[in-house]
Amino acid sequence: MRDGQDKVKITYHRDVKEVQSDAALAHLLSDACQRAPFDRLAWWEGLVRDCGMEPVIAVAQDGDAAAVLALREDGVGALAALSNWYTFRFRPIASDACLLTPLARDLARRARRVTLSGVPDEDGTATAVEHAFRAAGWVVRREPCDLNHYLAVGGRDYESYLASRPGKLRTTLKRKSGKVETQVLTAFDESAWAAYESIYAESWKPEEGSPAFLRAFAQGEGAAGRLRLGVASAQGEAIAAQMWTVEGGSAFIHKLAYREAAKPLSPGSVLTAALMRHVIDVDHVAEVDFGTGDDPYKRDWMESERPRFRLTMLRPWHPANWAELAKIAVKARLAASANRR
Repeated sequence: MRDGQDKVKITYHRDVKEVQSDAALAHLLSDACQRAPFDRLAWWEGLVRDCGMEPVIAVAQDGDAAAVLALREDGVGALAALSNWYTFRFRPIASDACLLTPLARDLARRARRVTLSGVPDEDGTATAVEHAFRAAGWVVRREPCDLNHYLAVGGRDYESYLASRPGKLRTTLKRKSGKVETQVLTAFDESAWAAYESIYAESWKPEEGSPAFLRAFAQGEGAAGRLRLGVASAQGEAIAAQMWTVEGGSAFIHKLAYREAAKPLSPGSVLTAALMRHVIDVDHVAEVDFGTGDDPYKRDWMESERPRFRLTMLRPWHPANWAELAKIAVKARLAASANRR
């Protein structure tokens, strides 16, 4: 613990429960204030508990204002975002973004390198973090690292949305929907989850990174009324399953899988259509977020994309950073030379 400039207090927590014990921080990181799962303390707790991460939760506080940067150990002298493949996007959580600069300044005592991946900028987050670390004396490299496909519903009902989809997709849905039964559950169900795990095991997907994390997350979201668990069946057998959540006017598509043997029935497409109908016509979401990855099939369902950025912050006077800093300098000179031509 250390007091930063003026009245700003900087603390670091290796136990997520320490953050929870602070009433103001617990409120800032709760359902009451945050409208996406990745921004809440419960998400970080799951990453630590089920994904083996070593947290370093950096906090700057000035009276009632706070800024929180959830980090993890990433090698000697290095920190990275407390996130993994389940995290759509990463951002600091702040009631006052001005506190990011004293937080960045104090972090220079603890790390030579900080890497944040999956940072959005449609809300100005990447720019704010970049400016804060530069102001604190760090060298910052910013680069695109991923794409997020999403749909702005724009007040449409499902049928209007469907009419705008590619003809090939609409034809597939028309031909296959009668052969596949679908259901959308809004609470966690043991038998449906068992079906999901069985389907995933027989899908084209790689081995699940942390089944325990995903199950705990689904149970928590179900208890909160945010879970949308879809199951598609044919002839009494579950052949496709998807896990979505809904909150704050957005639907998040977390997981989807179908049995490889059932591919001719297009169960994944039929089930996605059923869930789209539900979140648009029943939940009345304003946006559907298909997570990260530039998979071609996402363009069939989504209409827009936005970048996710990687921010690499380096302490300029640390010897272990000099080789990378030299590369950054050369690249910058080459880019400036090219722009002058």
